[in-house]
Amino acid sequence: METKQTAFDWLISQLQKTRNYQRVINEANESGSTVMDVIEQAKEMEKEQIETAWDDGNILGRNGLVEEEYNTGSQYYKQTYGGKNE
Repeated sequence: METKQTAFDWLISQLQKTRNYQRVINEANESGSTVMDVIEQAKEMEKEQIETAWDDGNILGRNGLVEEEYNTGSQYYKQTYGGKNE
């Protein structure tokens, strides 16, 4: 199965292509902010949202007609997005 890219990962990859990305990182570092920590926190929040949505949808959508490929949202996330942000 091919791993997919989350919307947040796509956004970061697009920002990294711009001229201003490194300047923003440098300015944030100079001000004492840790941009990478903020990015990692946002990625973890997105991961939790994806897992919760899967869990909620799976619980609400169970009708016994479809055998589930994943038992938890965590398994779904790891399989779909390659287990990033462990």
